[in-house]
Amino acid sequence: MRFEFFLAKRYLFAKKSNNAINIISFISLLGVIIMSAAFVCTLSVFNGFHELVSSLYSNFDPELKIEVVKGKRFNTDSEAFRKIKELEDICVWEEVLEESVVINYNNRQIPAIIKGVDDKFRELTAIDDIIVSGQFLLNDSVVDYAIPGVGLAAQLGVNPGFIRPLEIYIPRRMAKVNLSNPSNAFNEGRLFVSGKFAVEQMKYDDNYLIAPISFVREMLEAPEFSSAVELKLKPGANTQKVQKAISQILGEDYNVLNRYEQQIESYRIMQIEKWITYFILSFILLIASFSVVGSLSMLIVDKKDDINTLINLGAGKKLIKRIFLAEGSLISVFGALFGIFIGVVLVLVQYYFGIIRLGDGGGMFIVDSYPVKLILSDLVLITVVVIIIGFIATLYPVETIINRYYNNKKIK
Repeated sequence: MRFEFFLAKRYLFAKKSNNAINIISFISLLGVIIMSAAFVCTLSVFNGFHELVSSLYSNFDPELKIEVVKGKRFNTDSEAFRKIKELEDICVWEEVLEESVVINYNNRQIPAIIKGVDDKFRELTAIDDIIVSGQFLLNDSVVDYAIPGVGLAAQLGVNPGFIRPLEIYIPRRMAKVNLSNPSNAFNEGRLFVSGKFAVEQMKYDDNYLIAPISFVREMLEAPEFSSAVELKLKPGANTQKVQKAISQILGEDYNVLNRYEQQIESYRIMQIEKWITYFILSFILLIASFSVVGSLSMLIVDKKDDINTLINLGAGKKLIKRIFLAEGSLISVFGALFGIFIGVVLVLVQYYFGIIRLGDGGGMFIVDSYPVKLILSDLVLITVVVIIIGFIATLYPVETIINRYYNNKKIK
């Protein structure tokens, strides 16, 4: 052990001549421990919510989605798309067609987004897991069916099994609006409700209506077109590798999006919230580190006889500074390690036992307790930041008081 760390450890744990210094040193260490634990717990909660939202989106969003860069629809009858279909890592190929529509039910007109799919949609996504009422049924031998989100169904006042169908209105292609008879500018269709789904995200639950793609194509007068191709990959397939391969085949005219890119705005907002909280906690830690300034200042005054002895033995100013810098660094390191350990324990307790609940546990929330997730990179980053802030808080009193000592030949 280097000499300065040996003395720093002795000064940190040994009893001081003035009991106030012991108390202030303990408060400094306790402050770093509490803030480090708070860092771990707070960031873990943000990670938990991020993972929760990702799991909700994965019930509805495909692993990969192909969209055209310009325009709304495209034809998949080309050599490039045939090559993509032949890729061995693709498990499910699903063409979908989305369009804005107006739904009329019992004199209620609600704008919505209709998403045309076929029966492979239940293989592509976990739609069966999010059906909260009725069933996933697109058509039978007699009629076509639709599955609205729970929010949209509530706005319309409709439930599975109702004998009255939804009236769907879509603007006709190239049609001119006749003010005397505006209904001629719309194609009209009817769908019965077979079920309701809940992604627990307003974007889908309040706006989306799943319907047969054949119905949507007929309404749009676009029998060969799709607005997107959604893909599910075989287990163990490298998503990034397949995404890159498809992009190379299609070129710059198409976007190939993974799940993160499909919801990039939502994920970006969560990341911004996480890092804003991170910087706020860092600022609070910086304020809490002022106790280290007081602790070291009093310790240097308390150890003035030791400093004189070291100088008489030939110690230079740099060595004296390194001793007290090591003292402050030990406070930061021990505080960070103990705080992270306590934070990890608290997160694990929350993960396995759900101690802190959301609301009264009456089923109003998606989960009953706060979700948490530990990420190793967060722990490393917390450790680095705590040590850096601790070093900065240490540097000021050491530089100021030791320089003043050498200038005045005594500590006032």
